[in-house]
Formats: sequence, structure tokens, C-alpha cells
Amino acid sequence: MILKVTLGDQLIELNVPDDLIRQAGDFFDRMDADMDQGWQVNREWVDQPDPMLRGQIVADKLLTALENEDHNLGRLMAGYICSRFPDIDRVELSEQGETRDHLLTMKPGAEMPDSVPALSFSHSGLPAGLDETEAMVQTSKDISEVFRAGRQYRFSVYDHATGRWQESPSFSDKEAAEAARQQVYRARFEALLKAPRIH
Repeated sequence: MILKVTLGDQLIELNVPDDLIRQAGDFFDRMDADMDQGWQVNREWVDQPDPMLRGQIVADKLLTALENEDHNLGRLMAGYICSRFPDIDRVELSEQGETRDHLLTMKPGAEMPDSVPALSFSHSGLPAGLDETEAMVQTSKDISEVFRAGRQYRFSVYDHATGRWQESPSFSDKEAAEAARQQVYRARFEALLKAPRIH
């Protein structure tokens, strides 16, 4: 298949033979096994990269391969993306060096492989004993509004266990970011309500 890749104003069409995808299956499985152990994503350690983030990690390796004119590595990274995202339309590589800024866009009508941003956020260390109103107020404090970051959209979630803010994955449109934020908002609200009450 042909994988369309954009880098700046340049459109690159990479030919990824089906035979390559089949023959490199074991190699792609080893890549997944490595990422199962956690991955350093720029300044953040991610324990369990979800499918979307894995695609962005590999897209970052593809960018490095293109910059270094390493055709073998580039072909393998393109093969991984085609293997794991069979309905991929294009990959937009960011030149800024942020892994989460690489965009993987599916063909019209196709869905992204199952990737639930809520799962990548910890709900441990939460304040306990909140009633519904207090939990709603706390949730609103813990989760930022959707904001624009370059050409993408994100939101942030406060991790009570570490005392740090975590950024969501990048979304190509605001509606998708809002939908993901609602998932995380609901999960945090429910987690706050379940936190043990102090008697």
C-alpha cells in the first residue's frame, strides 16, 4: 500500500509492499513488546502507551529515518504503521520534535483503533469523602478546558499522586478533544465519589 506522509510543505508517498508487512510481523510484535514495558515520550514516562501513542512513537522514528535518509528503517516504520492502522490515510509529521504532535489520520468513515485516553490518566491519591457537589467542583479543578497546541488540541489532567499536570494526547479537531475530555471528566468524577469516606 501507499502511505502518504507530510513533512512541512512536502508530501512523501511511501510504497509499503504487503509482503514486507507480512514478513516483518515478528519484528512489529517485538516493537509492541518493547512498548509494553513503558516508553519515554519526550519529558514524560508512559507506563502503557495506548495504540494512538504507539503510532506517534513510531511516526517519530519514521521522521528520524527520513531525516537521516535511512531507507530500511523508514520502510519498517512505515510498515508498522500500515500494519497497526490498516485504514490510515496519512501521517503528518511534526518538525518540532514533540512525539504527541505527529498526527495519524484515518480514511473517511474509518475509526481509529481502540484508544481510550482516559486509561492513560491515574485516578489515585484523590481527596476522600467528597459529596457529589464537592466531587464536581474538584473534577472541574482537576481537568483543564480543551486548548489549542499548534495545529492540535489537548487538555490537561491533574495527577494527585505525583502532584503534576499530565497532558492528553493530541487531537486533530476540537470536537474529538472535547469528547475525550468528557470521558476523562466522567472517570475522574466517579473516582472521586468512590474514594473512601472518612467517618
